[in-house]
Amino acid sequence: MTRYAHVTGWGMAVPERVLTNRELEAMVDTNDEWIVSRTGIRERRIADKNDSTATLATRAARRALESADIGPEAVDLIIVASASPDHLFPATACLVQDALGAAKAGAFDLSAACSGFIFAIHMASQAIQTGAIDAALIIGSETLSRLLNWEDRSTAILFGDGAGAFVLEARETPGGVMAGVMRSDGSGGGLLAVQAGGSRFPASHETVERKQHTITMNGREVFRFATHVMASATREVVKKAGLQLDDIEVVVPHQANLRIIEAAARGLRLPMERFIVNIDRYGNTSSASIPIAVCEAVHAGRIKPGDHVVLVGFGAGLTWGAVALQWVETERKVSRSRRGRIRIRGLLARLRSAIMRWMRRLEGLIWGAANEPER
Repeated sequence: MTRYAHVTGWGMAVPERVLTNRELEAMVDTNDEWIVSRTGIRERRIADKNDSTATLATRAARRALESADIGPEAVDLIIVASASPDHLFPATACLVQDALGAAKAGAFDLSAACSGFIFAIHMASQAIQTGAIDAALIIGSETLSRLLNWEDRSTAILFGDGAGAFVLEARETPGGVMAGVMRSDGSGGGLLAVQAGGSRFPASHETVERKQHTITMNGREVFRFATHVMASATREVVKKAGLQLDDIEVVVPHQANLRIIEAAARGLRLPMERFIVNIDRYGNTSSASIPIAVCEAVHAGRIKPGDHVVLVGFGAGLTWGAVALQWVETERKVSRSRRGRIRIRGLLARLRSAIMRWMRRLEGLIWGAANEPER
């Protein structure tokens, strides 16, 4: 039996706080016309103090599971792609796994910056196609506003926060993920980076004073790189899938800069009408940008059953990649009672996780008391 990895559920979560270009004018030396003309961005979402990469990821994941009509207990693998994880470790994916109550799921983070969601889909779909797993939850989630130098107009205007998630499941129906491409060039690692906070430059007074914990970017070189690889990766994955460019109904590019997307369209000789663009409302949400754009496109009817879709992105590393898929699954019309049962299963799974946490703490206390040296 041939196994296919289909997107059966999708969901997104963005913070309520909207930061407009007009508001940015009071924070940094810029203006609305300058930002729009160079990036296409008009506003972006900013996480509040109660949100993190993990909480946004969890909300998007729950919506994806509801869309797929499955409970967290059915998930075998959780991958969170992020350039702004909650911690160096534990993995943000493990925090999401616990919050969902996905008791049997393995979980790990994937660090490929803005290309992370593409890489994660490619890896999970291969695991499904080989029979290693049956269902995966793939999440791109970011709180990049926490990594910005708000005095640097070259980066402060670009990034926003949000999360998007896919459920991938094994099906016998042909379609789903058809091909994937993952590429990297570490010689360009310094073009887009957060220098400090790891083992090379651990946190210190000096790294904080030098603002080395914030995003730095060589915009000109990144632009040049991106305009080339967006088109080349799209051509490569389309060929790998056994398709022609004319077969592609929809392209969902990483939402980094409108001019980059327009350049890719020209390079591919495809009309902009085939490209999904929402950068004006969210800015660059890194690994979350593609799933957020897909969610909105599906709900707006821009992506329909039977469509051949290319997801393509690039990011720090340097990394780039693309996935070609056929959108076969449609969002299920889940009844209110069925949705209620799914939510109850999710609550029970989370309760089970909470009980396990308390049991581990109790065991630790008992073990500590039993092994305390006599005085």
